[in-house]
Amino acid sequence: QVQLVESGGGLVQAGGSLRLSCAASGRTFSRYAMGWFRQAPGKERDFVAAINWSGGNTYYADSVKNRFTITRDNAKNTVYLQMNSLKPEDTAVYYCGAGTPSGTFDYNQHSQYDYWGQGTQVTVSS
Repeated sequence: QVQLVESGGGLVQAGGSLRLSCAASGRTFSRYAMGWFRQAPGKERDFVAAINWSGGNTYYADSVKNRFTITRDNAKNTVYLQMNSLKPEDTAVYYCGAGTPSGTFDYNQHSQYDYWGQGTQVTVSS
């Protein structure tokens, strides 16, 4: 069992930056692949970024490449999402998920993740 708690969301002007954090409980955090997804009102939950257990491999949606950076600190049981050059279309509730890689793990599919946090709101004003 893993419990996830996101923080760091807020209101920011276009072009600004935010850093989201996702703190995980449990001693097996380093075994999990971690992902960030977002959901805008009336839309599906979309993939944003993901990172493998060691942090050696990262994955990004095309819409956030070169603007967002995902990292993890296994000693602190925390995954981060640094978001720069924010746009109004980045406005959404951001969720972090934890999944157990086995066989082929599709990092960009939310169905692959077993545990989710409660989400944190990010609002980007124009």
